[in-house]
Amino acid sequence: MGNIKEEIQKRILVLDGAMGTMIQQYRFSEEEYRGEQFKDFHVSVKGNNDMLSITQPQAIKEIHRKYLEAGADIIETNTFSSTTIAMADYEMEDYVYELNYQSAKIAKEVADEFTAKNPAKPRFVAGAIGPTNKTASMSPKVNDPGFRAVTFNDLKAAYKQQTEALLDGGVDILLVETVFDTLNAKAALFAIEEVKEERNIDVPIMLSGTITDASGRTLSGQTAEAFLISVSHIPLLSIGFNCALGANQLTPHLEVLARKSNLPVSAHPNAGLPNAFGEYDETPEEMAAQIKTYLDKHLVRIIGGCCGTTPAHIKAIADLVSPLTPKGGI
Repeated sequence: MGNIKEEIQKRILVLDGAMGTMIQQYRFSEEEYRGEQFKDFHVSVKGNNDMLSITQPQAIKEIHRKYLEAGADIIETNTFSSTTIAMADYEMEDYVYELNYQSAKIAKEVADEFTAKNPAKPRFVAGAIGPTNKTASMSPKVNDPGFRAVTFNDLKAAYKQQTEALLDGGVDILLVETVFDTLNAKAALFAIEEVKEERNIDVPIMLSGTITDASGRTLSGQTAEAFLISVSHIPLLSIGFNCALGANQLTPHLEVLARKSNLPVSAHPNAGLPNAFGEYDETPEEMAAQIKTYLDKHLVRIIGGCCGTTPAHIKAIADLVSPLTPKGGI
């Protein structure tokens, strides 16, 4: 079994693409989302993609397999919203452990299958830890700036449960991603550190923020450099940005991370910016051409795709990366 810390020194690693984009292609009905286990569930669950790891595991496995075939070194678990906080929308808080555990187990089975076929290219599973749908830094109420919809301790407890289940399911890495509020991320990192201490383990952590607009700041107002400084006390495998912007718009922010940090930098941008219908139009070739800039400038060690990306996008990126080795030591 490969070691991610060693592999990242040897080559640029490829992360998978969007899970939601692929799930949409199946056009699952309410009944298919429910499956046997949730047949009589009391609220509508259509659109709750994370539960498909329980009710449609073959589809999720198939998506993982397609990304691995495209050349991904790291696949993400189908757990972006698998916290009690995010699952409250579907009243599925009681199933959070099972969601994370099953998602991790499925991804690990497929990754191990590919590693066994080609041990020279080990595949890794990253437990995807999303930002939740609440923010600890800002008030959702315009007239009450002091109000908070969630506390640091609420977030920490939710993230701790998710972390434990992902680790029990066999993930190799934990990926705290799409960070729009660094306080939320700190709660996740604090929870992870607590679990590491309790279990006496050392699990690599990837951290990926999201720049939400042209000002180059996260939603809670931080620049790329401020984001980096505020999490630099935690031992990380990599730091980077994902989502929100297309590859071109992300370049200056990745340059800041590459210049100011000695950590490997990761990026998984969207397939361009969404069109009027909220769809992503950038072709694999167009996206790869932009990502070539990252590689020419030696900005990234881990590269993949976010919203709108498919196995075809990941294959175009993997083809670009395969002849390259990382420049400069860490």
